[in-house]
Amino acid sequence: MKKVLVINGSQKFMHSKGALNIAISKFSVDYLTNHPGVEVQFTHIDNKYDVEEEVAKFVWADVIIYHTPIWWFSIPFNFKKYLDEILTNGEGKIYNSDGRHRVEPKLHYGTGGLLKGKEYILTTSWNAPEEAFTLENEFFEGHSVDQGPMFGFHKMNQFIGLNNAFSYHFYDVMKDPHIEENLEEYKGLLDQYFGV
Repeated sequence: MKKVLVINGSQKFMHSKGALNIAISKFSVDYLTNHPGVEVQFTHIDNKYDVEEEVAKFVWADVIIYHTPIWWFSIPFNFKKYLDEILTNGEGKIYNSDGRHRVEPKLHYGTGGLLKGKEYILTTSWNAPEEAFTLENEFFEGHSVDQGPMFGFHKMNQFIGLNNAFSYHFYDVMKDPHIEENLEEYKGLLDQYFGV
């Protein structure tokens, strides 16, 4: 039995109602609920949550699936608050230390995570088109989402011991959306990862 925690990192704020990431999260939960050998828990950070219960979910999960929109090149502020609360309160359960030892205090930073052997999946949704990342003369200068804006997010997960199974990015969701096609591609990755 594979245990999966799905986290919707979207929130309602000004003109954003979080509808796309609500739909993507529902897609993941529905897919996994109907998948044999998978047990699912779900958190939407915009709803009330108990910090200790969320810490327990991180410890419980074999796989964590994060769904987040990107606002001003980062995750929404309530998602950041959620992660700050859960990870900080997870000391001794999610991570033990920063990994350094007194023998070599300048080495091995970031190796104190306690979730080793577990994985995470990341999806992001962007107003930016894919070409903003892939073309050298465009805004992100040829840096991918994962090696550019989300690099720190990936390092955060590595710090607590998680390995990235895969990432999937929904581009140009405001001006030229292809959500059905994107969900089909995302489903293909889930099929490959969890087995059809």
